[in-house]
Amino acid sequence: MNYSFKNMKLMLEQKRFVFKKKYGQNFIIDENIINAIINKSAIDKETLVIEIGPGSGALTIKLAETAKNVLCYEIDTSLREILSDVLKDCKNVEIIYDDFLKRNVLLDIKKYKYNSLYVVANLPYYITTPIIVKLIEDNIDVKKIVVMVQKEVGNRFRAKPGSRDYNSLSVFLNYFYDVKKIMDVSKNVFMPKPNVDSIVVEFNKKEKNLSIKNKELFFKLIRDSFRQKRKTIKNNLKGYDLEKVEKILKKHNLSLSSRAERISTEIFAEIANYLAI
Repeated sequence: MNYSFKNMKLMLEQKRFVFKKKYGQNFIIDENIINAIINKSAIDKETLVIEIGPGSGALTIKLAETAKNVLCYEIDTSLREILSDVLKDCKNVEIIYDDFLKRNVLLDIKKYKYNSLYVVANLPYYITTPIIVKLIEDNIDVKKIVVMVQKEVGNRFRAKPGSRDYNSLSVFLNYFYDVKKIMDVSKNVFMPKPNVDSIVVEFNKKEKNLSIKNKELFFKLIRDSFRQKRKTIKNNLKGYDLEKVEKILKKHNLSLSSRAERISTEIFAEIANYLAI
């Protein structure tokens, strides 16, 4: 099937498909946006692409044209017949009808041969963060992530120290990836139309991470520092050696009265390493 909004809408009506709010289903209806995502992703014929939530398959078709293989995860089994029709000519696409968050992805991709692993998807708003965190915590060697997400969430992903959106997730992601905005996306390019606009964000895996002596301590320090965002480091880190924390902060013209939103990933790493001594 050649993708077009008219064809997709007709097909969904013929199949009597019902959009499910619980799955955050908002399908892309603008081919220009799809093409822009594909172009920005820079996929080649040695790339395995994971797509989470293919929906009606509009993005999947384009991914299949550019990638070596496309592995999709779709939780809504009522889309099985639709996706089967849409992707019948795409021999390099596999769809697993299951909850991505419950899958052993490393096992799922074991049978594929590829040079690079990418994740490219229009992510359901309600599970965007858990999906990104799973990719990292499960040690899935994803070289690049290009995802469309709720604008507010995307801004937090790429937030810098001192900004309103900067939080523990910003620090966590910055340790693993260089994060940047690709483009803004209007809510009018989806069916049904969501209440908020979206943003396409790109994550490029860092070739070299910061040197961390104790990663468990490092990530705990970050979580604890942001536990109550409006409180100071002194109040949030009462169980830590505050003399050591203060010594590092002073090196960077900060203090125990500073809030976590002013502290960069590099400074958190320095504090964690000093605490680990």
